[in-house]
Amino acid sequence: MTSLNSMLEPGMLVRHPDQPDWGLGQVQSNINGRITVNFQEQGKVVIDGSKVALTPVFTS
Repeated sequence: MTSLNSMLEPGMLVRHPDQPDWGLGQVQSNINGRITVNFQEQGKVVIDGSKVALTPVFTS
């Protein structure tokens, strides 16, 4: 589960698979599997990357 999370870098957009109401989130940092994300509707959240696989969002 951590393989995709390990590729997340600051500035990337993601969604939380279990919290769709949080909206789009922007990665702030990714340090040792602890990913800080600023979500539109939830604010700043620190996520344990070993427990949650964030979904990257790619815009064109």
